[in-house]
Amino acid sequence: MTPCRILKWLFFATILFCTSQGLAQKSKAQIEKEKKESLAKISEVQKILKETEQEKKASIGQLQALNRQIEARRALIGSITQEINLITSEIGDLSIVVNSLQSDLEHLKEEYGQMIYDAYKANQGYGKLTFLFSAETFNQLFLRLKYLEQYTKAREIQVEQIEKVRDALDHQRSQLVVKKEEQDALLKSKINENKSLLSLKTKQSKVVQELSKREKELKAEVAETKKAVTRLDNLLAKIIKAEIEKSNAGKNANTINLTVEMARISSSFEGKRNRLPWPVQSGFVSEKFGKHPHPVLKNIWVENQGVDIQTQKNAQVKSVFEGKIATTAFVPGMNRVVIVQHGDYYTLYAKLKSVDVKKGQVIKANESLGEVFTNSDGISELQFQVWKNNVKMDPEKWLANK
Repeated sequence: MTPCRILKWLFFATILFCTSQGLAQKSKAQIEKEKKESLAKISEVQKILKETEQEKKASIGQLQALNRQIEARRALIGSITQEINLITSEIGDLSIVVNSLQSDLEHLKEEYGQMIYDAYKANQGYGKLTFLFSAETFNQLFLRLKYLEQYTKAREIQVEQIEKVRDALDHQRSQLVVKKEEQDALLKSKINENKSLLSLKTKQSKVVQELSKREKELKAEVAETKKAVTRLDNLLAKIIKAEIEKSNAGKNANTINLTVEMARISSSFEGKRNRLPWPVQSGFVSEKFGKHPHPVLKNIWVENQGVDIQTQKNAQVKSVFEGKIATTAFVPGMNRVVIVQHGDYYTLYAKLKSVDVKKGQVIKANESLGEVFTNSDGISELQFQVWKNNVKMDPEKWLANK
């Protein structure tokens, strides 16, 4: 392999490797972002789970927190696995470059040795001065002088190329060591996360077993919750019906006749789809909108008119948007309730311990409505609903992604 070909190959190998590194870096940045998000969720849920575990008795809230923690751990392990695969690929690329550079360095050294040997043979073993002054003619002396200049320059270029390849080889070897250390650290991290996941699954299994033994009690809770949901529905339906009748002055209508200000608020609220702030600072959706199977009881379905957000004890509940307090009430099974009107939209906040607002009060977004209630199982959970006129909507489609 000639020096020119070696440098050409080295140039393209470096460009290709740097390009793959750049593409990988973008992917790695995304993986790092996902890891941070998973770690934040784990930390958040861990605090909530700790509060639920203070009560010796197993609860649905504790099970939901464990389920969420397991979900977050699995996501984290998935991100770590992706990062390990990415680094393994990088190590493979680096190994190819290191082996190629090592081979090129050996070829360059061989060529350099051959160059010196060929020069020695051409000079017939003479020293430089002897080689020059043994010339028979002036023209031959001139040619020999030019030959020595070219030979010296060629040796300098060859030495320079050897040094460049050696430096590149040392750099790539260092990179390889760093990547292997990263790989080892990630493998250890994955092992530790799998241990944590196994521990959580063991806890989950125990909680499910304990809850399964209390089937009768759980069925009674489901029945009571259903009654409480009906009371809540009736309360909001009554408020919306009264508002429709009031705005339409007795006309037969199904929607609120909006004033200019109400129309503005309603339009602004609608523009906040997928961007509304959460009503509590920390927490997770413990029960989704709509009908779904009970987490423990077989063949039992439950229906949620909004979402339940499990949060920390004494968490402040805030309005997700500006509006007017339509009512505050106490509903058995749902504790204290606040309903906020936003034009022809309504948001409902139930399971509050205390309320900071009054009916008719105009409020701003993020204004405190009260404090979340903590039940006898140590579960702090907010029931949050979104309605448009008398149509129930999925709150998760309105709240910003966490």
